[in-house]
Amino acid sequence: MATQVKSPSYEVVSFGLNHITDQRLNDLFRDLMNLDPMDKNGPMSGRCGPQTDQMEKFLFQTFGFKNIPGKDIVQGVRSFKLDKPPHSLNSKTEIRFPSNTANSFTMSAQEIIEWQRSYKVYADKGIKGMNKEFLTRALQGKSENGEEAFRMKFVVRISTCPILMEFDAKIIPRNLDEEWPNRIKLVSVTGIDFAGRKHDVGDILYYVKNWREIYEVDRKKDEPALLNERDFRHKKGGPLGVLHEKRLLNDLMQMARLRLRACDEEGVQIVVETAIGLGVFSGEDIGVDETVQITSAIAIRAVLEQDGPSYKNIRGIIFALPIIDVDKNFISTGDTFSEFIEHFQEPPYNGPIPVMIADQDMHRLTVAIARRGFIVSELNPADSHGVFGEYWQNRGPAVEEKLALTTVGLLVQHHLINKEVLNENNYYII
Repeated sequence: MATQVKSPSYEVVSFGLNHITDQRLNDLFRDLMNLDPMDKNGPMSGRCGPQTDQMEKFLFQTFGFKNIPGKDIVQGVRSFKLDKPPHSLNSKTEIRFPSNTANSFTMSAQEIIEWQRSYKVYADKGIKGMNKEFLTRALQGKSENGEEAFRMKFVVRISTCPILMEFDAKIIPRNLDEEWPNRIKLVSVTGIDFAGRKHDVGDILYYVKNWREIYEVDRKKDEPALLNERDFRHKKGGPLGVLHEKRLLNDLMQMARLRLRACDEEGVQIVVETAIGLGVFSGEDIGVDETVQITSAIAIRAVLEQDGPSYKNIRGIIFALPIIDVDKNFISTGDTFSEFIEHFQEPPYNGPIPVMIADQDMHRLTVAIARRGFIVSELNPADSHGVFGEYWQNRGPAVEEKLALTTVGLLVQHHLINKEVLNENNYYII
């Protein structure tokens, strides 16, 4: 049964709350429904120039951050180094973001090291070529176009990762004696990419039945021809895309199953998801975005209904799907909010895990949950190159880049900062 709460700016629909017998969990869902609405037109809605400057300055002043001239991690992603990495500092050193001022987020060097040590990778053993050697290459941006990039959607990276500010760009003050940041896990996962780009050519070839009619064909490679160094060239007047819908559903279920299992293994109690692969990667330009949104909702609902009884730790799942004006912003979930509601309502969702679908800032939800004593995960829609934060310095960020600017993710999930990212002992192929 659905419970719907509406206000002029914050809409919430929940399912399965009648299954909750734990009063603390019931109180949590009630409190989340009463959060302040998301600031959708605030400083994080655009290019985030000041926030990029702020992060660069923080990293420079605290850790000696320097870009390496002329060197990229992957094309268009500037490489860098730290002269004073966290492990080189006195463990009791107090670090304040963004600077040593009042109302800053305070952390210790030892805390950062502990967050780094929490880094784990869960990968699907059923995927051809999935092994530790591949993961070590892929997590430093060295996966090949096509098959290896395709493989990355079955890889989950998870670590403790405190949030420094919500999407209103206001710093969250924190003292060292506050434990809530240690309850936040960041789950970095690649979605399916229908944007028509070279690195993810495997997605187009595997999921789009009529790709030959949509794109010009490179006869030598028998794949879409390139318009530039990254994007495929569309045929003029070409048809809309036709998907292999069963393949899409099966893989979306497999992806959801893996990341939820990883969360459960890591002790996560409340999962906060967002629209992975449902924005610019959903294939709007070839007319498949609505199908992708619907299939994504059906897939995760099916996994929750099938696997929910087996979870040891997960007790609730929240979809943060803000309704954002496409014309005013660089990112949008389109009408994903409505699609998810519709496909949890009919037929009625009957999984044991309560679900909330919210027109809300995922950071605001996650911080509120952590403050109330629950271990909570937050989803980071990552790029198939496997480099955390990818284009975070390019001042035109999508969700992944915004997460790099608003969390400690660069310190704990970037391979150039945290050596645990490339430590094969942290890789679990399950």
